[in-house]
Amino acid sequence: MKRKMMESLLSWKGQENRKPLILRGVRQVGKTYLLKEFGRLYFPAVHYFNFEKEPHLAKLFEQNLEPKRILEELTFQQNRPIHIGKDLVIFDEIQEAPKAVTSLKYFCEECPELHLCAAGSLLGLHLSSGSFPVGKVTFETLRPMSFEEFLMATEDKGLAFLDKIPFSEAVHHHLWEQFKHYLVVGGLPEAVATYSNHKQNLFDAFSLVRKKQDDLLTTYYADIAKHSGKVNAMHIERVFRSTAAQLQQVVDGSVARFKFKGVVPGVTHYDRLAGSIDWLENAGLILKSHLVNTGHLPFQGYSKENFFKLFIFDVGMLGCMCGLPPQTILEASYGSYKGYFAENFTAQELLNSGHRLYSWQEGSAEIEFLIELQGDAIPVEVKAGSIVKAKSLKVFAEKYHPPYEIILSGRPFSQHENQNIHYYPLYLAGKIS
Repeated sequence: MKRKMMESLLSWKGQENRKPLILRGVRQVGKTYLLKEFGRLYFPAVHYFNFEKEPHLAKLFEQNLEPKRILEELTFQQNRPIHIGKDLVIFDEIQEAPKAVTSLKYFCEECPELHLCAAGSLLGLHLSSGSFPVGKVTFETLRPMSFEEFLMATEDKGLAFLDKIPFSEAVHHHLWEQFKHYLVVGGLPEAVATYSNHKQNLFDAFSLVRKKQDDLLTTYYADIAKHSGKVNAMHIERVFRSTAAQLQQVVDGSVARFKFKGVVPGVTHYDRLAGSIDWLENAGLILKSHLVNTGHLPFQGYSKENFFKLFIFDVGMLGCMCGLPPQTILEASYGSYKGYFAENFTAQELLNSGHRLYSWQEGSAEIEFLIELQGDAIPVEVKAGSIVKAKSLKVFAEKYHPPYEIILSGRPFSQHENQNIHYYPLYLAGKIS
């Protein structure tokens, strides 16, 4: 499956002062596949070492962290030479070997010509007990596949039109149908592959996708228990489940700020849940959008630590966690469900496009997202269907005078210059720039 992250990997390969690269992301997001494909396409040889499957490899880093010696040991392990400057070396599941994480510092300083990539789930990497090589590595985060990558993976004909707006009503209708499929499937590669292989029979495809998502969800809960201990795991799992449950409770309007009461029995305030929320965010399993009460930049300066919205990292997994049947999404008649699905999808697409997540609330007025574009604060209103009345957008515009406003909805693309309002179909959220 083609991933846009490949462009970043190619850029890294061509850098003169290249550092070891760490590719972060939740389990099963496609890190290993992407790095192996990168090696296959752009290097004469790939040397792959998995510290989870081969725990004995960690012992190679016990004696010392001398890059030359380590490479010699790895060469002996696989019985073939590693050509520095030509080949790609991959350290997978590196969080299982803390000293291997530390060794990246010395590879950066003493063997910069080596093309060295490491991959690991955020669950383990964030909690690594080793000395972390701050400033000596390049970080990239691989997220679930965007809607555009979903179209790429399924070889859908609508892909050719995403950068050619405006387009015909027929194209819009087709892309809207594919968008609803994406809401069911989400962007985890195994789910996308399952859908792609069975899409000739949509009932079977979506049934198999839900089964795959259930299996992945079990894996994530197991990872939580493995990396956080029993007591912490209980709180972390409750926060994760509550994030989906609170989204599901949205009846009308925007997703509300995350409520702390009722998540864990006896806990009613943020400070008791802060560690669990931070853990899930650092693990990549939830997305946080800070609420601000101003339209002035920088948004970060106006955010409060305990005022935020939470979303699930993948909209397909959100549907799975909520037990929402695929048919209700495909029929587009799922009432209150539409709002939070649209907002969760938009949060993912904005992050994939490099935006930070902020939401605006002032008095009774609220806007789903605020983004910074070329030094301006741009409000982004999210509508689940084709009704695009936006009172809060008018309040924001009259007070802060943005150069234009954006409404994401079920409508085709249009631009009202006299009102400075740009209407985008929801599936183009990732194209806002």
